[in-house]
Parts: sequence; structure tokens; C-alpha cells
Amino acid sequence: MMPAFKVLVPATTANLGPGFDCLGLSLTLYNSVVVHSASRKEFSVQGEGAGVLNEDESNLVWQAACHLWRTVGYSAPALSLTMDNAIPLGRGLGSSAAAIVAGLMLANRVAGNLCPRSELVDMATELEGHPDNVAPALLGGLAVSAIADNQVLTASFPWPHDLQVVACAPDYELSTQRARQVLPVAVSRRDAVFNVSRVALLLAALQAGDFTMLRQAADDRLHQPYRLALIPGADAVRERALAAGALASVISGAGPTLLALVGPGQDASLVGEAMQAGFAQEEEVDSRYWLLEPDLQGARIVDLA
Repeated sequence: MMPAFKVLVPATTANLGPGFDCLGLSLTLYNSVVVHSASRKEFSVQGEGAGVLNEDESNLVWQAACHLWRTVGYSAPALSLTMDNAIPLGRGLGSSAAAIVAGLMLANRVAGNLCPRSELVDMATELEGHPDNVAPALLGGLAVSAIADNQVLTASFPWPHDLQVVACAPDYELSTQRARQVLPVAVSRRDAVFNVSRVALLLAALQAGDFTMLRQAADDRLHQPYRLALIPGADAVRERALAAGALASVISGAGPTLLALVGPGQDASLVGEAMQAGFAQEEEVDSRYWLLEPDLQGARIVDLA
């Protein structure tokens, strides 16, 4: 009988302002899947998504696992999966990427670890449609991703140890599909150059630990100006975050979660409370916030006694 194990997958935030569909950061908020051998397939969901996510073979975790097994020619076994989710659904914190990565990780373990991480990144990107969340979820830290010849190229960048992330999520969902529908089909050369320069500046500032440039480096013209209109209260939240001492504020992924970057000497809790107040005052929307750091390991497996 196969020994029981647990898969741990971090939340992720994509884009970080100007890095549309290419930058992603793993965060210290986790989904887990406990895997046991069983006489028949059993699925349960706890935490975020309980009562909403399917508890059968249509669950995204199982679908991703089956994709890997089909790829490597392994017959899907009978397993018991207990999914305990801390990543909220539809908030721009990589919940679907976490499910896909969890499924691939558990399937690879069951099949004998036939696939290296690079192949798992390729498979996850195929299933998710873009690498910006799945790459950091699998590899940890700040990942820069690009697709070339149907393969995902990734590079890791350092994240300053004293730069905290505050994520504030309102009590409503925003689908990635809707957030993509508002984006223009084409952009001007001027806006393209603006974003290229901001991505380069952002990565340089993070590598150097130079926080003085972060507010300007996190600016964007490709997606945030269009998506902010889909997030009631977003302008007030960002303004309050900056007033409370945040160095920069951006949309997390497609939203509606907003992020604030908080440097040394600033109280990240006060920034989180200010962001909550922004949602509550402008739109009377309840919200919650997390004080987070980069997860530098990425998805991993823990053996259970």
C-alpha cells in the first residue's frame, strides 16, 4: 500500500503591475491535498471552496492528475484526496493554478516522479493557459516566464527579505475571463514601451533592494487601467494603502484582490486595515487581508507517518 503524503502548494500573485502574463510571485498562503490509498476514489474539500468545488472526478486537482498519468502512460489508481484550501476562489491569488499544480505533483509522486519540474511547468501551463501563476507555484519565489516553441522558459529573481506583501481581498469574485474581456486588442507603441521600461525597472529595483523606485516601477498601462473599473472601491483602497505607508499598490492577477508592498519600518497591519477601510467606505464591501512573504520553495510533498 502506498504511504500517505501531503502536497502543499502556495498561492501566487501575477503581473505585479507591469509584468502582464509574465511575472509571478509565490506567497505564504497554502492549499494542501492529503493523499491516501483507497479501495475507491474519494474526494473531500475543506476550507475555501467547501460546498462549491466538486467532490468527484471532475475536480480540477483530479483532472490535472489524470492529465499527467495519461501523458506518462500510467493507469489512474483509486485514491482518497482530502483538499484543505486556504487560497480564496476567484480573487486573483492563483486558486486554479494551485489546484492544477497539486494534481500534477500528486500524480507525479504516485507514478514514481517520472517528470522533472520543468516538464511539470510545461504541463501546468498547457492546462492553465499561461505560466505566470503556475511557474512560481511550482518553483517558488519571483518567476519571470515566457513561452518559446511550446516550452516555458523561466528565470528566478531575488525578492528583498524586508519587503512584505499585503493582500486585501473583497468579499466578491471576479472571473479571469471577464477581466480579460475588458482589455484592448491592441495597444500603442508608447504604452508598450512604457510597460517594457517599467518591468525592467521593477526587476532592477527588486534585485538592488532599491525601494525608492517601486511606486513608479509598478505602474502599468496594459491591464490595470481597464480592470480597476471592475473592482468597486479599488482607487480608494490603493490611495489608503499608499497613505498608510505602502511603497506601491497593484492588482493581484486579474483581481479583485489588491496588493500593497510594504518596506522596513512600516507597519504592514496598518496598511491592511487601511485597505479594508477603503473597501468599506467607498462601496460598503467587506474584505479580509493577509500579511504575506514570498514562498521560496514552491510546491512540495510532505511524507506522513
